[in-house]
Amino acid sequence: MTISTGEKLPEATLYRMGDNGPEAVALGDLLSGRKVVLFGLPGAYTGTCTSAHVPSFIRTKSQFDAKGVDEIICVSVNDPFVMKAWSDSTGAGEAGLTFLADPASEFTKAIGMNFTAPPVGFYDRSKRFSLYAEDGVVKVLNAEDSPGTCEISAGETLLDQI
Repeated sequence: MTISTGEKLPEATLYRMGDNGPEAVALGDLLSGRKVVLFGLPGAYTGTCTSAHVPSFIRTKSQFDAKGVDEIICVSVNDPFVMKAWSDSTGAGEAGLTFLADPASEFTKAIGMNFTAPPVGFYDRSKRFSLYAEDGVVKVLNAEDSPGTCEISAGETLLDQI
């Protein structure tokens, strides 16, 4: 079942690269008492994700800051090594976005945003979505019908909704 507005995001352990290698991140700790934008996408270095989705949040970062958003988090079903390299190559980390890995798709499945597309090698990947949460409760949720589309899940769309 897909998460919906008014529901609390589930507890999850995601991963990022720390000073000494991969480190676990408790999503609940990042959400508690904070206003957070979270967006999910099919995969690092993929076309629409790299050329449209991530750039939309880089472009709007300062406007989200002005609205009181504490953090913008990108989640993808990749490993933390890939997410770090992708964050660096897109300039997202430098822009202030947080990239977290969901390597086993546990968080993605828990919120009902997983899909599989064997012809392109995607198994239990994330649908393209964006959401705004306050204290872990989803206030706005935008999910694309197609993984190759980035319109309703783009940073500009979400920014207009909060």
